[in-house]
Amino acid sequence: MFEAESHLLWVTAVEVPVLGALFWLVWRNRRDTDCRLDETQRRADIAVTQTKEALSAFKLEVARSYASISTLKDVEARLTAHLLRIETKLDETRRRALEVNE
Repeated sequence: MFEAESHLLWVTAVEVPVLGALFWLVWRNRRDTDCRLDETQRRADIAVTQTKEALSAFKLEVARSYASISTLKDVEARLTAHLLRIETKLDETRRRALEVNE
């Protein structure tokens, strides 16, 4: 009988507080992990929002500052016409130089 009382005393005095402390540690660890996960999710959401805003601002800047297709076609046509005039002048200069050398 003394053994049973000793065992009951051991359970009451040692095992129950230890199990309670372990339960408390697990619960606290889970709570802290949940808090950290929530904070990480919040920061990720903020980062995604900021990235979307930056991308939208960049798209708007590109739309405002870059040339349109029609403008590029106009510049290309003027540049081609100018290069053709230069080519014609070079051909005339070459023809005259050949006439002089003959």
